[in-house]
Amino acid sequence: MSRAGRRSRAGAAAAVQLWVTLSCLTTAAEAQLTGVLDDCLCDIESIDSFNTYKIFPKIQKLLERDYFRYYKVNLMRPCPFWAEDGQCSIKDCHVEPCPEYSKAANNTKEIEDCEQANKLGAVNSTLSNQSKEAFIDWARYDDSQDHFCELDDERSPAVQYVDLLLNPERYTGYKGPSAWRVWNSIYEENCFKPRSVYRPLNPLAPSWGKDDGESFYKWLEGLCLEKRVFYKLISGLHASINLHLCAKYLLEETWGKPSWGPNIKEFKHRFDPVETKGEGPRRLKNLYFLYLIELRALSKVAPYFDRSIVDLYTGNVEEDAKTKALLLEIFQDTKSFPMHFDEKSMFAGNQKEAKSLKEEFRLHFKNISRIMDCVGCDKCRLWGKLQTQGLGTALKILFSEKEIQNLPENSPSKGFQLTRQEIVALLNAFGRLSTSIIELQNFKILLKNSR
Repeated sequence: MSRAGRRSRAGAAAAVQLWVTLSCLTTAAEAQLTGVLDDCLCDIESIDSFNTYKIFPKIQKLLERDYFRYYKVNLMRPCPFWAEDGQCSIKDCHVEPCPEYSKAANNTKEIEDCEQANKLGAVNSTLSNQSKEAFIDWARYDDSQDHFCELDDERSPAVQYVDLLLNPERYTGYKGPSAWRVWNSIYEENCFKPRSVYRPLNPLAPSWGKDDGESFYKWLEGLCLEKRVFYKLISGLHASINLHLCAKYLLEETWGKPSWGPNIKEFKHRFDPVETKGEGPRRLKNLYFLYLIELRALSKVAPYFDRSIVDLYTGNVEEDAKTKALLLEIFQDTKSFPMHFDEKSMFAGNQKEAKSLKEEFRLHFKNISRIMDCVGCDKCRLWGKLQTQGLGTALKILFSEKEIQNLPENSPSKGFQLTRQEIVALLNAFGRLSTSIIELQNFKILLKNSR
């Protein structure tokens, strides 16, 4: 056989081997993301089917309605833990310039990255005059009580309504040590993690034990259920946010118009079992776990909205009635799910210890909501605050079962109330999780096709 023929055959064999390897990797990834989730009796396939055919179409339709598309937020609150250290001078993101920025001014790539992050991270604050007038009237329809989240002071002049449909969650260019610092602060200080277990600066990198090389997750097995749940909720939120960024990535810019779409390379970097040394599938399983927790909260809070006294007020009687009818339909669907998480298994021990742990749980989560004010990009901060408040509202619901059961039909209840902000955050946060699971299905298809 000629030398050229041998080279051709060797090349073909290498290509076949590469195909087999890629096929095995994809199969391994899929195998790790199936079956029953830990700490509950629900399987991933049931969630996929339920979300795709029952929840996702309706929740998307609901979130387009006026009551749920406007979110009131203060994006000017200073970080309470450290001086903001944005990766560059981003005017629209209210980030202070880095001390080193002047030195890097001659670096063309740094300047381009800053300009891109400046443009992509800015919040579109466009609102019609009609909407602005309506918001004044909406303010009369709100109450509050103890919260899991650090709430924005709605009397502050810096608080503004933001149209969520004009500010979709997607890649903004906000990355690197500034973004890592936020997540590391959350994981290191607020997840009941032993001090002896360390995480690398980059939270996307595989995490290994300090001494024996054991997986970062080994310590989780020794925690009580409540503390395991807390970690999974935060990890699931992190995974969901990363999925949104991978699915709506800036692919190219033509004639000044950006093009957004799925980035397979970025997805594999964050979730592939080989690239993450097995952590990726765990992160995605925690996404499903978080979905179950918020799904359970929606099913438990249905009686609150069933009452005739509860009005999703925007001033348009006919539209408000349609909005409430669609919301109640979604609640009925959530109650029909057969494999809900059993929240009664939490805080079920000694009453005094359970009460103390529950308060610690609440304070840890409240602290995380304050860390969101340290995010150095307005659009990222907007969605971080909203999804954190949504999860905090879900926890508030799960821990208020007796109060919800005892609600009066025709009068306000002092025992349990939800503010407009909490309602908007709760449904939008769950909508984000529903979207994440759909996007995950899309990435599975893309990975199969790429083989």
